[in-house]
Amino acid sequence: MTSVVTFYRFAAVAAPDQLRAELHDLAASLGLLGTVLIAEEGINGTLTGERGLLEQFIDGLRERPEFKDIQSKHSSAADSNPVFFRLKVRVKPEIVSFGEHGIDPAARTGEHVGPERWNQLLEDPEVLVVDTRNAYEIGIGSFPGAVDPQTTSFREFPRFVEVNLDPEQHPRVAMFCTGGIRCEKASAYLLARGFAAVYQLDGGILKYIEEVAPEANRWRGECFVFDQRVSVDDQLSEGSYQQCFACRRPLSEQDLASCHYRQGVSCPHCVDELSEDREAAFAERNRQVELAAARGEQHIGSAQKKGSEQKKSSS
Repeated sequence: MTSVVTFYRFAAVAAPDQLRAELHDLAASLGLLGTVLIAEEGINGTLTGERGLLEQFIDGLRERPEFKDIQSKHSSAADSNPVFFRLKVRVKPEIVSFGEHGIDPAARTGEHVGPERWNQLLEDPEVLVVDTRNAYEIGIGSFPGAVDPQTTSFREFPRFVEVNLDPEQHPRVAMFCTGGIRCEKASAYLLARGFAAVYQLDGGILKYIEEVAPEANRWRGECFVFDQRVSVDDQLSEGSYQQCFACRRPLSEQDLASCHYRQGVSCPHCVDELSEDREAAFAERNRQVELAAARGEQHIGSAQKKGSEQKKSSS
């Protein structure tokens, strides 16, 4: 199995460009692939490689005072799935795009709760449980009873709060996301708006699945991840979903069987959203992917690899 590590930390970074260069060199020297985002507010990344080498990278982060207590979460992918095709270490304005200025998760966030306390909150009728992820992520798995904000990006979440949540009507709010980073910002935002009690699932869904006993697991479905695996199951192994190259939504077996699914071009979710020019561009790209496969080569960045491998194994 291929090892994958995810990590983030909100902390003041004085020289993001210098840190980018140093971390790129470290990851490259270890042969790691994936994406690391750096901003003045902290760091956020997902990397793949040998487990021991991934741990060396995390140990390197912990040698820096601002990241000394950074947490990491490990999961896996099939050996046939590269997860990432290249290494990218970039400086961004934010390590997770939110769009609201003046929110500082390093200074104040909601109360972090573990699996046992989280399960209690799920049962509490006075607590509003909110899934801070996007609608297409929620579509393949969530906690029963959680509110779906129906967002297509995290930048829409402040608007959801403004329209739908009220500190007087919803004094206690519990939130969760994939790895915890979105909840850090969302909880800081709610506290700034006057919500009395805000809770967040510590380490997100990934840590919950890793730590909770099977008989106590309240999670239902699979968890969407932003890499070539598309999703992970309740064992944190590569899930069953594929991904539409055009709209990036996860695709079930039913979606793949639809007459509106065209590999590398469109799916039932986006078939009516594409312009003729974009559809033609996707079709040409998919043709290049197939030509590369016929030559025994891998088209770099191909979103069809997982699907192709699965079709071969099931035939």
